[in-house]
Amino acid sequence: MLEIKNVSKRYYNTIQALSDVSLVMGSGEIVGLFGENGSGKTTLLKCILGYIRHEGEVLLDGEKIGRNNIARLSFATCEHSFFPNMTPKDHSEFYRMHFGTFRGKRFKALMDFFGLPEDRVLKHYSTGQKNQFEVILALCQGADYILMDEPFAGNDMFNREDFYKVLLGILEPGETVFLSTHLIGEVEHFVSRAVVLRNGRLLGDAEVLALEEQGSSLEEYIKGIYNYRPDRVSRALDKLTGQ
Repeated sequence: MLEIKNVSKRYYNTIQALSDVSLVMGSGEIVGLFGENGSGKTTLLKCILGYIRHEGEVLLDGEKIGRNNIARLSFATCEHSFFPNMTPKDHSEFYRMHFGTFRGKRFKALMDFFGLPEDRVLKHYSTGQKNQFEVILALCQGADYILMDEPFAGNDMFNREDFYKVLLGILEPGETVFLSTHLIGEVEHFVSRAVVLRNGRLLGDAEVLALEEQGSSLEEYIKGIYNYRPDRVSRALDKLTGQ
């Protein structure tokens, strides 16, 4: 179980990026993290991983995240965490040496799925290919909790849609995915739970199945939290055109 307890983060002593966020994720969940730009999604993921200092605490099965259990977490970020001067083949050997849980068979299958060359130095990959490889590493490390921050920026919709189907097929019961994305419609039938941040605060946490039973879509749920007004475009155009 991953427990986030009263986590807050302030940048430069002035910008409140997160305010008292508490959240619990159990084994085997697929959780979507949603919110507008600047809502605190990336900051929350980095706090969980211990990349940045913060108030509150993050516990993994009752223990703080540290050297003894950090390998149970993996992270796919559009900022990339791989070594650009190494090849995917080099990375697979490196991961085998450092992670006894490395999933070599899954690594090979996903490389084939995306059609990525194993012997090409990663700095020569396209942006989309780099993002794909970042996701592959996160999924193959052998972590129990897989955190993803906008993992498919720069990828076409067909690759994204097919990947979600593949991911549902390869995840094992004990693996948990925490996915930050703006692509609400694409992941609505992939995630089982939706967590919504706004201005650094946790304003929504709902089971997607429960929303469907209530006759609400995930997009409608998030728009409701944000008090989205469908007429905002027409009102803006009216102001611009002087009507």
